[in-house]
Amino acid sequence: MKHNRHPVPTETAGRPGRGQRAEDEAEDLPELVQVVRIEALSLDKTNTISYNTNIINLLEVAMNTKFLDQKNGKIAYEVSGEGPLVVCVPSLGDVRGEYRFLTPLLTRAGYRVAVMDVRGHGETSTNWEDYSVAAIGEDILALIRELKAGAAVVIGTSMGGGAAIWAAVEAPELVSGMILVNPFVDGDGDRLLILALSILFARPWGPAMWKKYYASLYPTHKPADFDAYLSSLQANIKQPGRIEAVMAMLRASKRASGERMDRVRQPALVLMGSKDPDFKNPEKEGQRVASAIGGSTMIIENAGHYPHAEMPEITAPLMISFMNALKKG
Repeated sequence: MKHNRHPVPTETAGRPGRGQRAEDEAEDLPELVQVVRIEALSLDKTNTISYNTNIINLLEVAMNTKFLDQKNGKIAYEVSGEGPLVVCVPSLGDVRGEYRFLTPLLTRAGYRVAVMDVRGHGETSTNWEDYSVAAIGEDILALIRELKAGAAVVIGTSMGGGAAIWAAVEAPELVSGMILVNPFVDGDGDRLLILALSILFARPWGPAMWKKYYASLYPTHKPADFDAYLSSLQANIKQPGRIEAVMAMLRASKRASGERMDRVRQPALVLMGSKDPDFKNPEKEGQRVASAIGGSTMIIENAGHYPHAEMPEITAPLMISFMNALKKG
């Protein structure tokens, strides 16, 4: 156990004026990790928050899509904005549209944002040989090199957080910092659970079951475009090879990132939604991960697995504050 190498300035925002072993270990953590509880804004009667975005089919309209050639396939991505580079890595079972609310807020704050589809998802090709955190980490590094913009801050959700850790240790000169959102970063997973999920998400009912499960990841309120987005996501997962990619990624080992956690030297921020159903105790898991990588953690109260999509007006300022601090050195 080591002390935070990179303490991050923290502040409280809010209303104006997976593994049992890991969570058990977290109970014994000393108070090395800063925890800031962030409360959600009051909801209106429709249980939605209005955003400045059009309700469009975000999976079918991809005017700015580019492709990065990798061994055995192509990685789809798009880039917007000017400034220091930020690479956003979606969660397992989601696409780069996950960052549709965060991206304009980051570009407005002066960042160049690259958002990718991970292997087998979105517009990225299917039938990859490897879906592990190391393989996704290789894709992250390849994209950073392709953009020729120097070191990047990597934002990774869920398994994307594990891939960010792998990349940060593999090529520290290319990763200046990390923001890990409800990350899965280590272990091989529960074999019985994975078997059960393999049956639950098998074809032909798998895409519909994934749609139902995905909705549970937004426990407090859903974006105004949620129904349209979810329908598009289901349509994408129905495509040949896509639900299979989801399951392959779910089965893939996370050991490659777990074994590197104590070798991270970059500043890191761990963001956890307090109501993420994927964790028995999100706060303790966030503390455990942040302590292991020498970072800080913040809790987004009442948010689920996607606080940057469920509550971008709260999550984005925390991310921007962290990245602005990196620019100042």
